[in-house]
Amino acid sequence: MDSQQKKILDFFRFRRIAIPIILGLGAATYLLIRNFDVEALREVNWTPRSFFYIFLSLVLMVVRDVAYMYRLRVLTDGQLSWRRSFDVIMLWEFASAVTPSIIGGSAIALYIINREGISMGRTTAIVLITAFLDELFYILMVPTLVLLVGTENLFTSGGEYVLMDTRFGTQGIFVIGYIFILILTTIIIYGVFINPRGTKWVLLNVFRLPIIRRWRYKAAQTGDEIIITSREMKGKPAKFWLKAFAGTFFSWTARFWVVNMLIMAFVGYGDHLLIYGRQLVMWVILLISPTPGGSGVAEVVFSGFLGDFIPSGLTPAMGLMWRTISYYPYLFIGAIILPHWLKRVYAPKNKAQTPAQ
Repeated sequence: MDSQQKKILDFFRFRRIAIPIILGLGAATYLLIRNFDVEALREVNWTPRSFFYIFLSLVLMVVRDVAYMYRLRVLTDGQLSWRRSFDVIMLWEFASAVTPSIIGGSAIALYIINREGISMGRTTAIVLITAFLDELFYILMVPTLVLLVGTENLFTSGGEYVLMDTRFGTQGIFVIGYIFILILTTIIIYGVFINPRGTKWVLLNVFRLPIIRRWRYKAAQTGDEIIITSREMKGKPAKFWLKAFAGTFFSWTARFWVVNMLIMAFVGYGDHLLIYGRQLVMWVILLISPTPGGSGVAEVVFSGFLGDFIPSGLTPAMGLMWRTISYYPYLFIGAIILPHWLKRVYAPKNKAQTPAQ
């Protein structure tokens, strides 16, 4: 076993899988016990319609992953088959599920895609453009939902969040997160499509400041990644970008509408655009979660953001069901796929086709 193979096995060791499960189930159990309401459970009218909407929530998870796979095939110009794209997406989601949300699984994604035979330059471009498309979706959808539902009902009144030793309400932390995403996306657009070398020069000079000088090496790496991505992606036709963004749109829309389907299954009605908008706000909070995949935090903020649409006694149970459908499966699917994937990419026939560095 070489050092790279050992490193990825260490990253996905059992402890990394157990921690988010313990955190998530612990938070869900606490909320269930604290808010348990047997009458609310009795009032749930289990009809074929309820099971139909639960089935639709599962279908949406399949749509989410197929759309991600489609986007990956677009970004690799079809170099990855559907089967190999499935492995990459499942392991990428696995990595995201066992790392804090603020870190994400991008570093592991670089390794996984590169081991599939994609050059490191193209791999770097794919991971950066994937992040760019995700942020672009968010930037476009937030003002769209604000126009459709307004801001008066979009933010919850409860909840305080501490950032840099300062307390913010829900709206405050959302605005900060949105501005940060907007700035980051603007830098990527300028760097990749307009002036990559100039962007690196700016980053290096900004990170000369004493307070952030220790991250100057990381800034230089980011500048190099932008230059590589520009070389790989500049000149792509409009059709390429439309297809890549379509995959992004369907994957994220399916991800968010899982909750809408569960509310229809349990409650039978709801303001779907407002529920969708609340999830967009909730996503910013989960982005700064220090726990793996937002475990523990997600279960708590679910009640705070979406409790208005669900009887109080059902909210914790629905939050647990939401995570059971949309989060925990990736821990187990990834754990199952990983050994077979390692065996495939490290098979003798692949050693002669070592990915370009």
